[in-house]
Amino acid sequence: MFASFRKVHIIHIKNYINRHMRKLNRNISSSGFTLIEVMIVVSIIAVLAAITIPGLLRARINSNEALTCNNLRALSTASETYSAVNGSYPSNITSLSSATPPYVNTQFCGSTVGGYAYSCTFSTQGYIMQANPSAIHITGEKTFTITTGGILNP
Repeated sequence: MFASFRKVHIIHIKNYINRHMRKLNRNISSSGFTLIEVMIVVSIIAVLAAITIPGLLRARINSNEALTCNNLRALSTASETYSAVNGSYPSNITSLSSATPPYVNTQFCGSTVGGYAYSCTFSTQGYIMQANPSAIHITGEKTFTITTGGILNP
């Protein structure tokens, strides 16, 4: 009797273990992602990045170029206003920034602003201001020049 009880008890334990192992295997195999699913998600992300990144870079370049044109126009307007008040054009950028009130608040000449390096040539007869991209095709693509009279050439 003890042997048959032991045999039945062992069979019940085996069945119990087998049932729970099947549940455990089913839970393990159904959780997580397959390699194919992960590869599909990665490829979708790569395609989206390939579509959006060039557009974002182009928008940044356009923004830098618009800022540069506005800065050059501000410098030109300041120089023309200085000329109208004083009878001659400023001889340097300090004449524009140290006046009371100042014609410009920021000294662009000799500095880099918005991805463009500014250079200025002043004389009492006129001025030439130029802005070059500090990294072509990254911060800008065009060189801008503004001359006496506010003539802007891209």
